[in-house]
Amino acid sequence: MIGNLVEFVGGENVHAVTLMGPGVDPHLFKPTRDHVVLVRQAKALFYNGLHLEGRMGAVFNNLPRSQLKLVIGEWVWDQHGRSDTSQPHPEDPHIWMDVSLWAQAPISIADTLALLQPENKTALTSQAEKLRERLLALDKYGQKLIDTIPDKQRILITSHDAFQYFGKRYNIEVRGVQGMSTESEAGLATISELVNMIVDRAIPTIFVESSVSSNTMRALVEGCAARGKKIELGGPLFSDALGPSGTYEGTYIGMMDHNFRLIAKGLGGNVTDERFEK
Repeated sequence: MIGNLVEFVGGENVHAVTLMGPGVDPHLFKPTRDHVVLVRQAKALFYNGLHLEGRMGAVFNNLPRSQLKLVIGEWVWDQHGRSDTSQPHPEDPHIWMDVSLWAQAPISIADTLALLQPENKTALTSQAEKLRERLLALDKYGQKLIDTIPDKQRILITSHDAFQYFGKRYNIEVRGVQGMSTESEAGLATISELVNMIVDRAIPTIFVESSVSSNTMRALVEGCAARGKKIELGGPLFSDALGPSGTYEGTYIGMMDHNFRLIAKGLGGNVTDERFEK
């Protein structure tokens, strides 16, 4: 999600290398020696922080203080989330799930890149503003789609707790079978509680995620079946990683468009075939 923004803002003037690509779970990512070398050689580093990158955190903490870096998740939280008491806990790293917050990131990326390329500051700022406007339009588009879900079915159940920012922004209750990190495990009590909720509220669909094992979600399906309730296993949603490279879902805009549409359709909303970007 970060790499895609940097590539768009930097354009031809920036060679961006993304260490954690499609389908990679950042919570469980284990850096190799080659990753460490790339990080140390980089002229600028962009990462999320807020404990998202797991074991990469130790690598980042050992970097020279002089190395140029932007910790985007923490920057967005400091600038736009900390003063809003309705936002999720500050240790929740999944800020990109609120498109209106993530739309602020391109400006900070442009400012950081301009420290390396002051001669390109105007072009960088222009690209950042263009992307920000597109993301704010995507935010409104997503709100309209989620608003079509019937009130009694406005609950999103996913593999792990990555959608709290999504829930706050788009007014939908969110429950993750695992915690904020995929390193946590789902307990039997949690699964039993969610089965009861699904049956009682007649929730039609629960969702797997592209970068998380579907085992716990299948346990929910089986638990509901034992109660005489058939539910759909929808997805995959993209939570901690983009879709395959070269696809629409392989961009941040495509990822969130995919999620908006899949969630709205799965929970009984009104979804047409027309996607956000034609």
